[in-house]
Amino acid sequence: MTVDITVIGGGFTGLSTARRLHQLDPNLKIALVEAGRFADSSAGRNSGFMIDLPHDLSSDNYAGDGPEVDRAEIALNRQAIGFAKEVAADCQMPDEIFDPCGKYNAAATRAGDRHNREYADHLRQLGEPCEFLDKAQIEEVTGSPHYTSGVFCPGTVMLQPAGYIRGLSQLLARQIAVFENTPATGFERKGNGWQVSTPKGRIATGTVVLANNGHLESFGFFQRQLMHICLYASITEQLTGEQVQSLGGQPRWGVTPADPMGTSVRRISGSYGDRILIRTCASFHPTIETSPMRVRNAGWVHDRKFTERFPHLPNVGMEHRWAGMLCLSRNGSAAFGELDQGVYSACCQNGLGTARGTLQGMGIAELIVQGKSDISDHFLAQPELPKLPPEPLAALGANTYLMWKEWRSGKE
Repeated sequence: MTVDITVIGGGFTGLSTARRLHQLDPNLKIALVEAGRFADSSAGRNSGFMIDLPHDLSSDNYAGDGPEVDRAEIALNRQAIGFAKEVAADCQMPDEIFDPCGKYNAAATRAGDRHNREYADHLRQLGEPCEFLDKAQIEEVTGSPHYTSGVFCPGTVMLQPAGYIRGLSQLLARQIAVFENTPATGFERKGNGWQVSTPKGRIATGTVVLANNGHLESFGFFQRQLMHICLYASITEQLTGEQVQSLGGQPRWGVTPADPMGTSVRRISGSYGDRILIRTCASFHPTIETSPMRVRNAGWVHDRKFTERFPHLPNVGMEHRWAGMLCLSRNGSAAFGELDQGVYSACCQNGLGTARGTLQGMGIAELIVQGKSDISDHFLAQPELPKLPPEPLAALGANTYLMWKEWRSGKE
């Protein structure tokens, strides 16, 4: 087939790119190819926190680089959330898929309490609403006696990410050419444009958008500049009525840890049943893949973290365990912009794939159609991505650092 623009990757970034392109110019012929099924990649394998506030994973308390920088980041993240809100409305997504309910930053140690107070003070200095909760108040929300304090942040949207991605892909399928189970195996210059190859066909296209996050490196770009980090999660079997009564607390909530390397927890309810999700453990993988052994080992940690938080639920088992890859750079910059004539990248969201992925998709579409925008200017102004140390030093150093950070987070 022949199109104007081909988007490679069907996650938050790729789907947002295609939607924004169609919004800006409905006459564009657009093709989007996804290697697997929609939502079967990292886009559907995250914890579903779409966060509006500064969320620097390398810091001690998520605070960013100063008030003005943080205010600009918040404004951009809220553009992404507004975009996603329109998607949810157009797709008629229920609250269990798109829920603007906020989230809690919860602490379980004195150091965590201190981080929470620092974070709350920082938010107040920014003029952002937040509510500090003591031990009794956070237990009333979560039903867990583990936490000692919490900070409620009302601007976060809690997603069921697989439901959101599948809903958006189905919406786009009525507007553009959408293909799943269709990996792009390469692309090459053909005349004034490009030819994208897949196992069963070819696409002649004027423009290529790489929205495939860490696999940007698999196409030869940003070699030795991207850090491929795997995160792990487990979700319980459906809680019984008796277990729900024993748990107490609210039926839906999301907790991020006071220490960024701690444990995120969600309670969900709805058509999926009443369940609790545990997300912790991280590992560095230059090969962009993990192993069943890593998932199993992370599962043992998840079981221990669950027991610590919910000792009054002794007989609850985990029904599913999984892993998802994310992509970081050493300095927090995105791999964003025009890489070659007619070849664009919107990759490397630095652990904030739902909001930043959506934002990068919007920005790259605006760069292509309009030549610039506030969003594209933000990413283009970031410094270049530095190189990583050679292997095996990079993997050894990164995994040692991650293990130390997780150990230091302790009960968080």
